[in-house]
Amino acid sequence: MKKIILITLVLILAACSAGGSEFSRNQQKWTDANITHYRFALSIGCFCAFRSQMPLVVEVLNGNVVSMIGADGVVIAETDPSYGTFTQYATIDHLFSELEADLNDADEITVTYDPTYGFPTDINIDFIKNAMDDELYLSASGLEILP
Repeated sequence: MKKIILITLVLILAACSAGGSEFSRNQQKWTDANITHYRFALSIGCFCAFRSQMPLVVEVLNGNVVSMIGADGVVIAETDPSYGTFTQYATIDHLFSELEADLNDADEITVTYDPTYGFPTDINIDFIKNAMDDELYLSASGLEILP
């Protein structure tokens, strides 16, 4: 009986890992697309003071932020008090990193991925299910591949 249970568990685990997780499949899709220069709209939602600056228009080249422009059309400078928070999420790779870091720590995560390139388009993270003011919402839209 123990052998049957063990074999069943091994088969279940093998089936679950055969195609990789949804996260890893989509991250690989993004990596395989090899997009090195792009622009997209980034919205960061939380109980934060910078909501009026959303969405940001972010340009990325070779994994580095080239520019960030707030919803009001003003360039976000390194001296902006929120610059560090913004850059934490300001590339598609940073969104994947944030998502990966929180997958095992947050109580609840929902994510939607772009069907073509695999990047996360909507991330909702609730770090502590019954706590207030701890949620983080990230949205990436309007991806424009640049030359």
